Amino acid sequence: MPLAHHEIDAALAAGRRPIVVGGTGLYLRAALTDLDLRPPPAAGVREGLEARLAAHGVAALHADLAARAPETAVRIDPADRSRVVRALELLASGVDPRAERPEEGSQLWTTDARRPTVLCGLVAARDALYERIERRVDEMVAAGAIDQVRRADSAGASVTARAALGFDELLAGDVEGMKRRSRKLAKRQLTWMRKLGGLRTVEVTGRGPDEVAAELAHLYSAAPNERAPAG
Repeated sequence: MPLAHHEIDAALAAGRRPIVVGGTGLYLRAALTDLDLRPPPAAGVREGLEARLAAHGVAALHADLAARAPETAVRIDPADRSRVVRALELLASGVDPRAERPEEGSQLWTTDARRPTVLCGLVAARDALYERIERRVDEMVAAGAIDQVRRADSAGASVTARAALGFDELLAGDVEGMKRRSRKLAKRQLTWMRKLGGLRTVEVTGRGPDEVAAELAHLYSAAPNERAPAG
């Protein structure tokens, strides 16, 4: 987050127009606002959890979480490595993982930003969006994504790498599973995006990139008191 703030401020100081593109909602808001994020775990905590994960699997860690924080465990998919590890990290740091997270609280939905910002969201017809997702997955598979994931697994991929969208599905050769997970993610992202205060939506269905870019430029120029960075 400090690095993103530095880059945005430096661009503005140089008279340039930063464009922040998301992506993951929490990261986008962290770049544009001052979120009160939880501190990282103590040194060695994550490494220890990753070692346990490699040795015993995510189901064992989820069982540990269920024994120590059942209300948290019930809200986390037992196969979700990153969230299971994060919850155990918080417990190890003496933080109740049930406590409100920035992405669940008022900070994330605030219309306040560090700098005047034009916030735009690209939207598409659901059928067209899902078709693009499925075509993209097919292209990734044709380009060797399954072999790449299997090589990463054999090389001892980290928890972070394994949390990547579709890693587990491609590791198992479940292409349709990756498509389903990608569609669900897109749906969640759209739901999240529409909650953002001051968001201007731009329809992209049936439009070329030049036309979409022209509308974005118009929205920017029509909001002189909200200029840069554009989200």
